[in-house]
Amino acid sequence: MALPSFNWWGKGSHKGTPVVVTMENPNWSMVELEAPSESDFQTSTVTKEKARGKNAKQLTWVLLLKAHRAAGCLTSVASTLFSLGSTIRRRVISGRTDNNDSTPSTENKTVKTRFYNCIKAFLWLSLLLLGFEIAAYFKGWHFGAPKLQLQYIFTAPFGVRDLFDGLYTRWVLIRVGYLAPPLQFLANVCIILFIVQSLDRLVLCLGCFWIRFKKIKPIPKQDAIVDLEENGFFPMVLVQIPMCNEKEVYQQSIAAVCNLDWPKSKILIQVLDDSDEPTTQLLIKEEVHKWQQDGARIVYRHRVIRDGYKAGNLKSGMSYSYVKEYEFVAIFDADFQPAPDFLKRTIPHFKDNEDVGLVQARWSFVNKDENLLTRLQNVNLSFHFEVEQQVNGVFINFFGFNGTAGVWRIKALEESGGWLERTTVEDMDIAVRAHLHGWKFVFLNDVECQCELPESYEAYRKQQHRWHSGPMQLFRLCLPDIIRAKISMWKKFNMIFLFFLLRKLILPFYSFTLFCIILPMTMFIPEAELPAWVVCYIPATMSFLNILPTPKSFPFIVPYLLFENTMSVTKFNAMISGLFQLGSAYEWVVTKKSGRSSEGDLVSLVEKETKQQRGESPNLDETKTDILREQKSRQKKHNRMYTKELALAFLLLTASARSLLSAQGFIRSVVDVNTGGLELGWLPNENFRRRGLAESSVHRLLSSRFRF
Repeated sequence: MALPSFNWWGKGSHKGTPVVVTMENPNWSMVELEAPSESDFQTSTVTKEKARGKNAKQLTWVLLLKAHRAAGCLTSVASTLFSLGSTIRRRVISGRTDNNDSTPSTENKTVKTRFYNCIKAFLWLSLLLLGFEIAAYFKGWHFGAPKLQLQYIFTAPFGVRDLFDGLYTRWVLIRVGYLAPPLQFLANVCIILFIVQSLDRLVLCLGCFWIRFKKIKPIPKQDAIVDLEENGFFPMVLVQIPMCNEKEVYQQSIAAVCNLDWPKSKILIQVLDDSDEPTTQLLIKEEVHKWQQDGARIVYRHRVIRDGYKAGNLKSGMSYSYVKEYEFVAIFDADFQPAPDFLKRTIPHFKDNEDVGLVQARWSFVNKDENLLTRLQNVNLSFHFEVEQQVNGVFINFFGFNGTAGVWRIKALEESGGWLERTTVEDMDIAVRAHLHGWKFVFLNDVECQCELPESYEAYRKQQHRWHSGPMQLFRLCLPDIIRAKISMWKKFNMIFLFFLLRKLILPFYSFTLFCIILPMTMFIPEAELPAWVVCYIPATMSFLNILPTPKSFPFIVPYLLFENTMSVTKFNAMISGLFQLGSAYEWVVTKKSGRSSEGDLVSLVEKETKQQRGESPNLDETKTDILREQKSRQKKHNRMYTKELALAFLLLTASARSLLSAQGFIRSVVDVNTGGLELGWLPNENFRRRGLAESSVHRLLSSRFRF
């Protein structure tokens, strides 16, 4: 069979459509190739040798195009790296933050600096050791001679290679004899804690599956529903909205609460404003006045002395004499927007259940898909509500109050001692004291209340610091009361071990210590080992279980795992601050809001209906205009370089590089602890293993140090 002719690059005129190849780099010249015509594909008597030559020319053109593309890629990579380096340098020099809040932090700078210095020193040491071992491998000094003896260390001549051998030999002796045993012991302790915590999480997940399978949920008694719908029995309800400088969200929260479906004569709304900004106070006062003119029973309260943060604010709201007329109190933070039927779905659970002190609703988030940070927060909080809160509410009638979107029986608050200002987690404090007094809690997973998630890392970081330092403060204060309380031993065990120690102390401790300290250390001290199921399989399984309540978040399971490791630095630091009462333990910064509304936001609807009925004062218009201008001027945010998190990230990256080199055979453990004995494997030559070391003093030293 004749071969097709590929004579189209030869001399002469040719038919066909020309193909123009455009080079991406303007410094390169353009090349024009003519496409083959139909006549070029007719059968010819070209020899095989000539066809091979033409195919070689065609291949040359392809290779030239590939080379051009590679050069273009290298140019773009170089420019990208240069731009990235310039951005990092500019942000480091500026030192600006993405938080617009100018409130000074009360965090102990000395403790913060020491913590960062420890991570930084560890990072530099790991980089030094990694470079040390790589240089040894490529120079052929990595124990090329079998002279690991104490006598050799002190008698060897002082040359560059001999000095290197001496230093590395001393490092191996210190590593094997003194560093590996305590590190292995600490790793074993953390593994035990990790297993216990994983079992607790697994039990919670099984409980959630059982609740779904059996379709268990709290159902109010039929008499309570009949009283509301037919008999018109509506108890007196006090609604409190604590806020502090919440100019982004005050309108939508007040509007949502004022539109609750409850008789106006049976409800009173308290706006407890702790704002220290005069313009914000003026705006909130005016908003309350508007709703008063519309017939809502709403009052504005402002404290002159702002002691005790949110707890002090709520305590002041309960101090008025008219509160005695009310049976229940509903609490909503400034960014929460309850549905109109919220009270009708929560209050009936108190009917004929005199031992129920709290009914808690679930949170839902209007901005959960705003960015990657809000998506990962949604994973954590969805697991918290649907698994932890729901299981504890169904099986033991106790869980931590979330501080908002809940209804309390005022009698339960009074008998438990009321709001106390001793911690930054006043909600958990009152919940623990109420449980010790015998009150039961009800969690409603099917009743949701819309709210916001922090959209910046700075705001989320401060929120998590408060949430993890406060429980440790509370544990120190409540431990004697729990021990003396007249409750069952099971309830004491659940509160001390499960509620406080396991979920509030052990979880941040082992997650930081095991995965951010011990794991990278085992890369540089390979004689201490971590099993693969601790490093990979169980964490992957736990992450899979955490993400089950939010199936749409499965594509983010890997970022979620990395995010949890990153946040373990902040959580561990906060836990230590709260446990030992350090300077940052009582730090309280109001979480920054963006003022996002839900799809069914009532503000726009109410404004459309009432805008024609009432006018706004010129002064208020000017104030709003000034605030809008201020917000626009702050839209350009400067991102801050978080040094602790970055240092830890580079440390983990260095450890992973060391692990990769070890897996490729560059670096090997001196002691193989899995064989039950001592094995010396010097690189690069395996033939030196055990040779000439049976009677050496080093062998006796290592054998005495390592007995597995």
